[in-house]
Amino acid sequence: MAATTTTTTTTLGFVLPTGLSPRRGGFRVSVVRCSASPLTSSTGSAASGLLVEKPWSSYDARLVLEDGSIWPAKSFGAPGTRVAELVFNTSLTGYQEILTDPSYAGQFVLMTNPQIGNTGVNLDDEESEQCFLAGLVIRSLSISTSNWRCTKTLADYLTERNLMGIYDLDTRAITRRLREEGSLNGVLSTEQTKTDDELLQMSRSWDIVGIDLISDVSCKSPYEWVDKSDSEWDFNTNSRDGKSYRVIAYDFGIKHNILRRLSSYGCQITVVPSTFPASEALKMNPDGILFSNGPGDPSAVPYAVETVKELLGKVPVYGICMGHQLLGQALGGKTYKMKFGHHGGNHPVRNNRTGQVEISAQNHNYAVDPASLPGGVEVTHVNLNDGSCAGLSFPAMNVMSLQYHPEASPGPHDSDNAFREFIELMKRSKQSS
Repeated sequence: MAATTTTTTTTLGFVLPTGLSPRRGGFRVSVVRCSASPLTSSTGSAASGLLVEKPWSSYDARLVLEDGSIWPAKSFGAPGTRVAELVFNTSLTGYQEILTDPSYAGQFVLMTNPQIGNTGVNLDDEESEQCFLAGLVIRSLSISTSNWRCTKTLADYLTERNLMGIYDLDTRAITRRLREEGSLNGVLSTEQTKTDDELLQMSRSWDIVGIDLISDVSCKSPYEWVDKSDSEWDFNTNSRDGKSYRVIAYDFGIKHNILRRLSSYGCQITVVPSTFPASEALKMNPDGILFSNGPGDPSAVPYAVETVKELLGKVPVYGICMGHQLLGQALGGKTYKMKFGHHGGNHPVRNNRTGQVEISAQNHNYAVDPASLPGGVEVTHVNLNDGSCAGLSFPAMNVMSLQYHPEASPGPHDSDNAFREFIELMKRSKQSS
């Protein structure tokens, strides 16, 4: 098709004929408008079937929140309609670890860092074998990738994993809304046949509270973990005593790097499902038991709390994130839903025993109420952003736990020494038995 062009100028949103000066102080821009005329062949007949693709993406998706706000967006990744809880994450990097963290099941994740996708994706950074979150919300999708480990683009990765993503919406405004109102349920949709009212009703009729999300992300049968951290990523190797400890890891949505770090500290690990009986775990004669991270409400999985209770005092235990919350309940404490949770790689935590401050990676919407804990249970760590409980210890039963992720290494390795503390806990227990 042949195109004829006309040139105009615009100033401050007003289109003016060429040659006419804009108002004083205005910004003069030339705009080329194309009009298409039929393209004829050498015989004079019109060519058919020629499709001109738009050089820009259109607003083909919506994010509808339960508060009634509607956010037009552009889609990338998989199409469809999905409902979930929307949370924001303040990490500057690590979007692939976030995508594959089972703790995000049932949630849309909004990244506050404006540009996402510039390093692409690679197989080494995955925390599980699939993506569990419901969708990714970002401000700007990088149009190119630049990283020596990159194997594909973020958009291609989401499409292959059947995961929805949207971009080109005001993520700062949405984040402010979440900070003021708390986490909100919402619907992502690329289906134009669904009305705004239908999507709004979907968001208001769904609730993440009280849902057992652990069962869907846990492994189905026990297995041995054999991988270690690659030598180029390993650290803190000088502090190990060379001994091996048998650890059973309860999979509530466990991240691969937790298992890699335990393995690098000399542990032999058997991963078991969330419903694995405590009696069967004890028959395996472990030196210690890990209760892993996982998604959702700890009060929605009473069977897991009962398992933790049955194991307390029998063997040293270490809880991370969901595991920490389950330990808090098993010890007699209570958990509560936070306003918008902690999601990011830059949360300061004070170690009450040493007075040192760690920069930590966190991902949780629930916390343990320290006022509800019985005597003898010590709050070892405190989140300095809001004073919430970030770690527990109960020496009488060889219990330790952290609300955040010591394996994540969000730049610093401040929290990795917690794995060494678990090794020392198992070592002292074996020596005293």
